[in-house]
Amino acid sequence: MAQRPRTAPSWALWLRLLALLRPPGLGEACSCAPTHPQQHVCRSALAIRAKISSEKVVPASADPADTQKMIRYEIKQIKMFKGFEKIQDVQYIYTPFDSSLCGVKLEANSQKQYLLTGQVLNDGKVFIHLCNYIEPWENLSFLQRESLNLHYHLNCGCQCLWTDWLLERKLYGYQAQHYVCMKHVDGTCSWYRGHLPLKKEFVDVIHP
Repeated sequence: MAQRPRTAPSWALWLRLLALLRPPGLGEACSCAPTHPQQHVCRSALAIRAKISSEKVVPASADPADTQKMIRYEIKQIKMFKGFEKIQDVQYIYTPFDSSLCGVKLEANSQKQYLLTGQVLNDGKVFIHLCNYIEPWENLSFLQRESLNLHYHLNCGCQCLWTDWLLERKLYGYQAQHYVCMKHVDGTCSWYRGHLPLKKEFVDVIHP
């Protein structure tokens, strides 16, 4: 029997899950595991480049007893890198109002552009939080921008040792900005540094 495709939960359930994951005793804390940008993109249902047009606080659900709020950002989508099969054009994105639930604060009505990754819920809404990869576009390196179009997606099955946090005590350091974890023809994976010619074992995987 064919399995039914998995769907993302509603945003009310996302809020409950985030509340459960919040470390005990840290009522105002949001805790996320360090993750390389490539893995962020691979694990997300959506990756887009966008500007924030406006923001509005809205109820988290239609239940009058639910006092939780969400921030609804109206956006102008500039480019979609991932998520075509789920949604074509994103007009709104949603995030928890409460920072302790990993709500994201973005600049509205400015010229700032963002790379946004997140989930597409089963009601079609796009949900983001601080544990997603969300960066001002101007902060991304050339390799990161280029890899959003190709290398990140083609190498989602790869795992390489990420050392930024260990060596630099920095979440997104030199390795995150300038390296992609790429697969060899023998199935092994290693870091590839941008601006260097691709070796034959990489090229054969990308262009068989």
